Amino acid sequence: MGMSQPLGSVIQGSLSQGLEVRLHPDISVEDMRVGKFLVVQGRRSQFFCMLTDVTLGTGSQRILAHPPEPSNLFLQEVLAGTGTYGTINLTPMLMFTQQERGEDGGMGSEGVNGKGQRAKGKKNEGYASMEVQSSADVELLPVKTIPAHFSQVYDASDRDFRIIFGWEDDPHRRNFAIGQPIDMEVPVCLDLDRFVERSNGIFGKSGTGKSFLTRLLLAGTIQRGAAVNLIFDMHSEYGWEAVSEGKQFSTVKGLRQLFPGQVQMFTLDPEATQRRGVRDAQELYISFDQIDVEDLNLVRGELNLSEASLENAIILRNEFGKSWINRLLTMTNEEIQEFCETKMGSKSSIMALQRKLTRLADIKYMKAASGTNYIQQILAAIDDGKHVVVEFGSQSNMLAYMLATNVIARRIHASYVKKADRYLQTKNVVDRPRQLMITIEEAHRFLDPATARQTIFGTIAREMRKYFVTLLVVDQRPSGIDNEVMSQIGTRITALLNDEKDIDAIFTGVSGGQSLRSVLAKLDSKQQALVLGHAVPMPVVVRTRPYDSTFYTQVGATAWEELPDEVVFKASELARADLGF
Repeated sequence: MGMSQPLGSVIQGSLSQGLEVRLHPDISVEDMRVGKFLVVQGRRSQFFCMLTDVTLGTGSQRILAHPPEPSNLFLQEVLAGTGTYGTINLTPMLMFTQQERGEDGGMGSEGVNGKGQRAKGKKNEGYASMEVQSSADVELLPVKTIPAHFSQVYDASDRDFRIIFGWEDDPHRRNFAIGQPIDMEVPVCLDLDRFVERSNGIFGKSGTGKSFLTRLLLAGTIQRGAAVNLIFDMHSEYGWEAVSEGKQFSTVKGLRQLFPGQVQMFTLDPEATQRRGVRDAQELYISFDQIDVEDLNLVRGELNLSEASLENAIILRNEFGKSWINRLLTMTNEEIQEFCETKMGSKSSIMALQRKLTRLADIKYMKAASGTNYIQQILAAIDDGKHVVVEFGSQSNMLAYMLATNVIARRIHASYVKKADRYLQTKNVVDRPRQLMITIEEAHRFLDPATARQTIFGTIAREMRKYFVTLLVVDQRPSGIDNEVMSQIGTRITALLNDEKDIDAIFTGVSGGQSLRSVLAKLDSKQQALVLGHAVPMPVVVRTRPYDSTFYTQVGATAWEELPDEVVFKASELARADLGF
């Protein structure tokens, strides 16, 4: 099928329900895939549309009652296109004033690039750039009308994609190619400046490649300098290396290997990190005096704490200050009784709190007291523009992960609030805080409706954009995240989901989201994602960019062969042993 060949004609539709297109007789309905990107040529405007449904139609009920025999190919061909036909449903996403279409079905020799310039494009090669010639601006507009009857529908060309999504080498934007359309070889780019200025989410059921997609995006933000990152690495997948997907065992580089001079690793389990061959990760410990009642409120489910226990924890903190946990753990029954009589506490609740907090002492990274302010070291690294990966090693149970993550993030929140206030006072660009993106996994544990209003992550998701801090939440159950928080998620990158509640949650606060439900439900289980929101001009389905040696080269990383042999051997062999291979 030539790219200039029309696929069908618009026969009916509405602005709210989308367009119905009848395919031309020579177009096979089997070539139409949900998520495909098409262009409708109206009389005065062009409409960029996503294919959301495919149906079969007949011109007469008699054909349904008496279909031709399977062997009667002649009758089937006679009926095709008249008695039987295919239709597709399109949802218009963007429009702009008509430009003359060229021979390739694109915008003609004077197309419009992602910066609103007229451009002459050369054939795309992978993630290559585009030659641009400056001209008048053209603005992409939201769809507020629909094309007329019998408007022709075309396959989108490479140039059409560049008009909308730009190109990776655009010197005026921080674009990053996240992948390619499902049926084309042209990059789909995120605007990273827009991506990091709001909180974002990566969603998908288990096994759909969320971790690889997260690592890809983090590498893009580091390479392009869009923000500094603080990554809470629950399963040790982002720092040094990770096991690749597939039946045969192999590993891929982590961010530390890709950007050795820009990424700094901290570990809450030094022994496990050293076993994996990581040589220069800094040890990180948390002391009891750094834990506040707010941190315990987040892990109340893991510790089975009652409301009464938390209320009495506040009484203890008010009496003993930062050392209240150390003091509680050493109190005798008589001391607890005396304390309750003088401070109006509940003896049974305090004794239950004492008993349950002893579990904290079993966490490897916990210390009764610490002479070093490890969290201040993380803040110092972020201030220096370093990207920080906090690795949990064997301490990846939910109690250990949620407690450390909340303690560290709460102090970073307080620091950034002070920095932002100072910047607002001085208006001096030197005082402007570095944009920070915090990555958390199992996000529904931090942002569920019961705790989102009380945890620091709920605060960041709702308010911290103005303080230069945003979240990158990674989760397989978006329905477990508070609706108010989901409505604040700027860009949503979603792999396959099957649960109806999870699919509903993805489209919380998204205008026209119902038309995209079928698109999301039909994604492949691997290397496909629906991208929508603040960082892209319109929703698009992509084949995600491979995270492999080609990508290493494109981001300027050191090749595997350039690393010392003993480091590669030790890292891969120890990772193999830890995973039971």
